[in-house]
Amino acid sequence: MQNHKYVERFVNLLNPKNNTIFNMTVEEATARLGSGDPAKVREIDGQFALVHQNGHIIRMARSIGRPMRYFLAKQVAGPCLIVAERIDEIANWLKKEGLAEQFHPSYTRMVPAHHIQELALIGCPDPSPACTRFFTPERNRLSNNLDEIGYAYIAAMQQEVYRWLDQIPTTEPIGVLFSGGIDSGAVFLAIYDALLKRGESPGRLKAFTLSLDSRGQDAAQAHEFLSALDLGLFLEVIDVPRSAIDYREAVRVIEDYKPLDVQSAAMSLALCKEIRNRYPEWIYLADGDGGDENMKDYPIEENSELTIRSVLNNSLLYHEGWGVNAVKHSLTYSGGQSRGHVRSWAPATMLGFRGFSPFALPNVIEVSEGIPFIELTDWQHDKLYQLKGEVVRRGVEQITGHTMPVFEKRRFQKGATEDSTFDTLFPKNELPYRQAFAELYAR
Repeated sequence: MQNHKYVERFVNLLNPKNNTIFNMTVEEATARLGSGDPAKVREIDGQFALVHQNGHIIRMARSIGRPMRYFLAKQVAGPCLIVAERIDEIANWLKKEGLAEQFHPSYTRMVPAHHIQELALIGCPDPSPACTRFFTPERNRLSNNLDEIGYAYIAAMQQEVYRWLDQIPTTEPIGVLFSGGIDSGAVFLAIYDALLKRGESPGRLKAFTLSLDSRGQDAAQAHEFLSALDLGLFLEVIDVPRSAIDYREAVRVIEDYKPLDVQSAAMSLALCKEIRNRYPEWIYLADGDGGDENMKDYPIEENSELTIRSVLNNSLLYHEGWGVNAVKHSLTYSGGQSRGHVRSWAPATMLGFRGFSPFALPNVIEVSEGIPFIELTDWQHDKLYQLKGEVVRRGVEQITGHTMPVFEKRRFQKGATEDSTFDTLFPKNELPYRQAFAELYAR
């Protein structure tokens, strides 16, 4: 009990209402975290960011769907630990407390997804956090039958959709950030099908597609996708002028400078702003973020650090980066989708929406990690890139009865406009993004 005196101050700025936990209360989930038992934390279903204090022991854990940062400030009497979702929340709190001179954004730490991070606050020297993995999916456990894989994958995704719908009042509208691509298409059809099976009105559902100056490539693709299924009435194209895209504002919102994430966030921000303008009371938005990571569907040729062998041999590489014990792991940002998911989470949250990405939940990721990728692709790039469309199309058809169109992959930020316009909206290298981020705290 004497150890309690070492905790001079612990400040928890997390909003528990931002958790989306399906199978227990936030209090029960927090108690599981407090046990320190990875198996108990793994049983938490949903997206969450949790922190538990037991005397001088602080435990933190999160899923990919929510960011969580912490900062250790020094006071004369002892340490002060601040936990929050955002860097600016930590900075503002320190400023109010007269501790702003201690702050730098790179001193904040991101809790890595899928780990219990434990700190023992005992004063000087700084504590060294310990990480214990609570999510360890079994690899290659599924057969090589694409129909069986597709069914397992989409069934898991729709199960999470069902649990999400259980928490939404039946009078509330539901939006899907929709490009007509594989992932957003699968999420839209899974929600549409679930509403019908639950006896709820699908009329509360909309597919929101962004288009700049009425020239978005995704708008045509989204129309073709839904028209092919006789569901065109659900489409609402959100047309905004190119002046609505501001990469500097996106940098501020996601608190990051990686070009692809900033570009995506700039488009998401414009989309969410206009949805909010049209529908002031709208709350619930779903998207397909995480589908690319699950099915390892990124062009390996565009990243000089990767080979197909590194992608297929390393579990959760696209989700977590190189891992918490790797030299290339960033303490400030974590890695992979664990870092990049903020591109969809932050714009929606900033505009007052509750975002949801079923593909980013552990139960769905677990199925995707069980796919025998090496056996199915034989280390061939083209087979890997074709795999997602086949798996998702087969799964959606078995679960919903809809044969969804499958289009060639195109990044969200590219699909919202023409290629020539895109090139004028964003810098061509990373330096301007880094400068924009540095300017946030330069004053």
